[in-house]
Amino acid sequence: MWHLRRLAADFQTLELTAREAGSAWACVFASSAEYEAATIQAKRAAGIYGPKRLRRQIFLMLAAAGLFGICLIPLF
Repeated sequence: MWHLRRLAADFQTLELTAREAGSAWACVFASSAEYEAATIQAKRAAGIYGPKRLRRQIFLMLAAAGLFGICLIPLF
């Protein structure tokens, strides 16, 4: 009798393991392009790409204008 209980428990364990294994490999992205697009979108939402470049460009423009202004002072 205990063999039947043990066998039933083994089948339940096997069924549970098979169900978990099937869901473990599931992926929400159909292709690597979708994954990359989602990664870039998440990074943009986090603010990784945008403002630093703009700040850097503004700083360089102000530095260039300042340097240009310093170079023009001796001419007057």
